[in-house]
Parts: sequence; C-alpha cells; structure tokens
Amino acid sequence: MQHIKKYLSLIKFSHTIFAMPFAFIGFFLGYKKLLIDGSVGQIDVIKKLLLIIGCMIFARSAAMAFNRYLDKEFDAKNPRTAIREIPAGLIKANHALLFTILCSILFVFCSWLINSLCFYLSFVALFVIIFYSYTKRFTSLCHLVLGAGLSLAPIGAYLAVVGQFNVLPMLFSLVVLCWVSGFDIIYALQDEDFDKVNKLHSIPAALGKAKALRISELLHVLSAMGVMYAGYYGDVGIYYWIGVLLFVGMLIYQHAIVKPNDLTRVNVAFMTANGIASVVFSILVIIDLIFN
Repeated sequence: MQHIKKYLSLIKFSHTIFAMPFAFIGFFLGYKKLLIDGSVGQIDVIKKLLLIIGCMIFARSAAMAFNRYLDKEFDAKNPRTAIREIPAGLIKANHALLFTILCSILFVFCSWLINSLCFYLSFVALFVIIFYSYTKRFTSLCHLVLGAGLSLAPIGAYLAVVGQFNVLPMLFSLVVLCWVSGFDIIYALQDEDFDKVNKLHSIPAALGKAKALRISELLHVLSAMGVMYAGYYGDVGIYYWIGVLLFVGMLIYQHAIVKPNDLTRVNVAFMTANGIASVVFSILVIIDLIFN
C-alpha cells in the first residue's frame, strides 16, 4: 500500500480532476448524440466509459511519470521540488521510466479496445503528452503544449463513443487548452528565478511575473469566451449557464488572489479554484445534457 501511495504521489493523481471531468463531458455529448440518432443500443455504454477512464488514467500517469523522470536533476536542485519522489530517493529513476512505458502500453491497449480511430490517434496523443516534458528546455510556449495535451480529453472521449469528429467537443477542447495553459503559467510563477538560472523556458522566466499574469488572464478570457460560445452553439439550458457562471467566477477568483508580488496563494488558485471549476462545471453540463 505504501508503494502504491508513492506512485500516486509521483504522478500527482489528485490532479486528474482537471482533465477527467471534461472527458466525462465528451462522453455524455457522444452518448446524447447516439440517443438522438437512435443508435445507442449498438454500444456497451458502461464498457466504453470504463475504457475512457482507463485511457485518461494511463495517459496522464505516463505523462507525469516521464516528466518526473526527465526533470529529476532539475527537481533535485530546486528547493520547491527536491522533496519529490525521485530526488528524495523514494522511487528509483529507472522504475519511474518503466512505469511510464507500462502506462503507455496500457493506454494504447485501452484505445485499441475502444475503436480503430482511437487506436491510431492514441500514438498522436501519446507523442503530445510525452513531448511536453522536453518543451521547457527550448520554448516558453511549453504551457500551451501542456494545455494541448489535456485538451485531448473531451474530443478523445467523444470519439470513443461516436467514432467521428464534431464541433462541440472540439470547442470544449479549445476551452481546456486556454484554461490549462493559463493556470499553468500561474503555477510557473513560483519558479521564475530558478528557471532563469538553469536556462529553462517559461513565460514567467521570459516576461516576468506581471506580464506573465497578463498572458494568463488573456488565455482565461479566451477560455471563458469558449464556454459561452459552446453554450450558444449547443443550444443549452439553464444548468449549463449556471456552470458557466461558476467556471468564469473561479477564473476571476484565481487572478484576484495571485499578484506579482504575492504568490502565497498560488496553490489555492492552482488546485482549489481550478478543481472546483472543472468538477462543478462538468457536473452541471452533464445535468444539462440529461434534462435539456
């Protein structure tokens, strides 16, 4: 049990609350599409949902474990991250790499069980989420690559159910891209000085805290516009718009509590505000899909 806890901590399993709820949105969008088309009886809904959850868990676990493996030397130098499992000696680096490989194989296998389109696209998704770990070494746009990786959740889940692309889940993917990129910039504020010294790239390191926060605000404005346009496009009901109010409120809240000269509440903004935004918004969207 203690060994399992170490690996759950390595991959920050609690952070699954960011993308997983949007995967559920994609799933229910697909399920409703099948209901409308009268073809929902052609799929095993529970099996699909379990496979989607498996894909989400294995893909994210592979990405996080590889990130920790690749960044082990930087993590050891940074006082904020020196307590992480690999630099602290709790998990061996080669074990983390083996864990990455295992999770990658299980992700591709689950995708294969879903349908051929998801199987072929699983290699693209795996490339994006693994490639992210390298980006901080050469581009300040690394935050956008992370956002792109998590943005695959709603469209991937929809494809798992329906097997074809659709505009609405793609809109939600754009929402996730801007939302995640924005709050990752906020999180990166903590390492501005460390990144500069160690020649790592991030928007805070490139532009400074104040300008980085402005970029984050812009991305979150785009994310807010995205959820509103998705609502307009999808002809949604009242529960969706309540969810939009809460989602946008959490975006505003995190920018209200994080300032360039005061980073004491970064973790509240990063984990609490965004966790609430993701979970409660997705619940209200799903309720709206069921009753609207």
